[in-house]
Amino acid sequence: MGQAGLIGFMQVGIVMLVIGFTVLLLMVQFELGPLGGMSTGKKWLLSLILGSGMVAFSIKLFVIAMLVNFPEHTIRAQLAAQSVRPAVLRQPAQVARHDRPPSVRKGYVWRALPDVAPSPAWNPTTPEKVALGERLFHDKALSIDRTVSCSSCHEVRRGAGMDGRRASLGVGGQLGARNAPTVWNAAFQSVLFWDGRAASLEEQAKGPPLNPKEMGMPSLEAVARRVREGEGYREMFDAAFGAAQPITIDRIVAAIAAYERTLITPDAAYDRFVRGDESALSAAQLRGMELFQSVGCIQCHSGPNFSGASVFDPPPSPQRLFPVFAAQKYADRYSLTSDVGANVPGNKQGVWRIPSLRNVALTAPYFHNGSVDSLREAVRIMATVQRGREIGNDANGNRRIVWSKQDRTIARVGSAPLSESDVDDIVEFLKSLSSESLALRNRGS
Repeated sequence: MGQAGLIGFMQVGIVMLVIGFTVLLLMVQFELGPLGGMSTGKKWLLSLILGSGMVAFSIKLFVIAMLVNFPEHTIRAQLAAQSVRPAVLRQPAQVARHDRPPSVRKGYVWRALPDVAPSPAWNPTTPEKVALGERLFHDKALSIDRTVSCSSCHEVRRGAGMDGRRASLGVGGQLGARNAPTVWNAAFQSVLFWDGRAASLEEQAKGPPLNPKEMGMPSLEAVARRVREGEGYREMFDAAFGAAQPITIDRIVAAIAAYERTLITPDAAYDRFVRGDESALSAAQLRGMELFQSVGCIQCHSGPNFSGASVFDPPPSPQRLFPVFAAQKYADRYSLTSDVGANVPGNKQGVWRIPSLRNVALTAPYFHNGSVDSLREAVRIMATVQRGREIGNDANGNRRIVWSKQDRTIARVGSAPLSESDVDDIVEFLKSLSSESLALRNRGS
């Protein structure tokens, strides 16, 4: 029944209502009233009460007819009144984009990296301090034989903030024990070093000069003495900290930390996408982004810096067990458990700070020992040893049927495997975390 039919229905309804009210009035005046010995006033009162019930019933029938025949008009009006916006399909592409679809309205919130890194109140970032810190960062005089600087392992002028080696070379050609992590975006991390033993950039900067395999200085005072002897440092310290302030190790590391807080990369394709450029990510990268969430990678690699050890909503602990699930083929092939990080020696699992995944496609080799050259292989390892997911085309993977004799219930437990194409999509998404300026610089070098 359309609009014309509804009008006809209303006309018939009005006629029937008039007839019904007339019949009711006659019954009260000539039958019910005389039987009850009612006066004229009471007859009219009874007629009014019974007639009101008839009118109310007629109104209900009218509302039901409206809802049945025009649900879209009536419901949409109610939605508009409550300011509810249905999800609108914006792009009928391979991966559709929605305006807040129900499945993610209360889910994980993706965020872009800020343009400025936070600094402690006692060490504000100033141009003079940054200039001093940059010189100190690249000064090889801070090592015992004047051959190694911070930038020797963390190349920032031509590289992605690391040296590309499995383990870095220190003074005397000594090989370090761990892979050098990138210094880019380290300013957003709440703890530093692979094992998370430093609580700030300032504290971290005191470590390498004293490491006998890195810079090999005998003491922090020896580092400060080298700086005092350096030409032009006195004037730079005066500009950064005030005239005649002594050159101390605390001011040295404060300047280095101030410089490192300028080494941030908020210019990745991912950042452009989150800020509103829906064309910034490919279909494969969007699929990988969804997998990164649904597989559970965000449980550790969360926030704008893709690390639970960052200053953004940090978890109770910035460290995690690694590996979580036994995967002997990976542990043996890549010596994943030969170093247990912050854990007690002799354990089968390491305890490591959650690294940032920013620029991860530019910072191979991977893991604390630099044992994995391929980002794709690193994804396979993490999916297996951290998320317990098998890789392959078996539909069941590690899922199994469990029957409870006591409860007489049956359930399928475990996770579905990731396909090789799933791994490819996650890798593509991780590539979207690369700084475009660093990527260009890497290609140029």
